[in-house]
Amino acid sequence: MELALQAAVTALRAGGVVAYPTEAVYGMGCDPHDRAAFERVFALKQRPPTQGVLLIAADFAQVERYIDLARMPADALVRVRASWPGPHTWIFPRAATVPDWIAGSHAGIALRVTAHPLASALCRAFGGAIVSTSANRHGVAPARTAQAVREAFGSELAYILDGAVGDLDRPTPIRDAISGEQIRS
Repeated sequence: MELALQAAVTALRAGGVVAYPTEAVYGMGCDPHDRAAFERVFALKQRPPTQGVLLIAADFAQVERYIDLARMPADALVRVRASWPGPHTWIFPRAATVPDWIAGSHAGIALRVTAHPLASALCRAFGGAIVSTSANRHGVAPARTAQAVREAFGSELAYILDGAVGDLDRPTPIRDAISGEQIRS
């Protein structure tokens, strides 16, 4: 598995788009600071970039830089951090340094510290958070296997990290980090 992780990281660092298993479906992602790679993700998905994406990470340190911590109440941050790592995506007030293309037309930024062992290992090996959006064309059901990703995208992806998705039957719920309000169930 170490060689596969290194191949995925090499592809990410070269500006490629990779696919990898997550808690419920296969994700598709790239280096969030590589705008050209980011635009390739949206072209592959055939989705408008104004929708934004979420970022996944191996630990809180990898997502902290994306959050405007001055706008986060301490009790809300404690609640969020208690849910991680895990299948919980939270919308935070975004730091001023976050590139606009990551959030699309949204004021906040969606983040998750994943508990999926392979997705987490990928972020750890990459050394930071990565873009995470479902591996599918817009309007088509997300892929749940590496084979389904291959069938949908063929050689359009730089790398497909083969592994089993987690036990969730749908993508992770999304909540507002400050209010706790559910945005996607």
